[in-house]
Amino acid sequence: EVPLVESGGGSVQAGGSLRLSCTTSGSGLGDSDMAWYRQVPGSECVLVSSISSGGVATYYDYSVKGRFTISRDNAKNAAYLQMNSLTPEDTAVYYCAAGVKDYPSLFRILLECPGSAGYWGMGTQVTVSS
Repeated sequence: EVPLVESGGGSVQAGGSLRLSCTTSGSGLGDSDMAWYRQVPGSECVLVSSISSGGVATYYDYSVKGRFTISRDNAKNAAYLQMNSLTPEDTAVYYCAAGVKDYPSLFRILLECPGSAGYWGMGTQVTVSS
């Protein structure tokens, strides 16, 4: 098991920025694609962004494209999600995931997060006020 831990969530006003981090105390994640999901209570869990193991291929949901940037540092076993120009619609619990190849093709939308495939964190709350 590779426990993932998210951090960096919080409350911010619309137009502000946050940077989420995902780290692990387990074995390295250098060979694993990584992803960020978000879920609002009562709604599906949506893939926000993913990044390939080498960091070359990235995916962004249309709702965050141009505002969010995913990155990773394999030497630190970490992944990041830089979120700019936040809006109240970005309010959600954000989850980090790893261990699945090609998240956009396989798991773009889930009923619930954390999911059952791969490894997951417990989530971090992001609240954006207008």
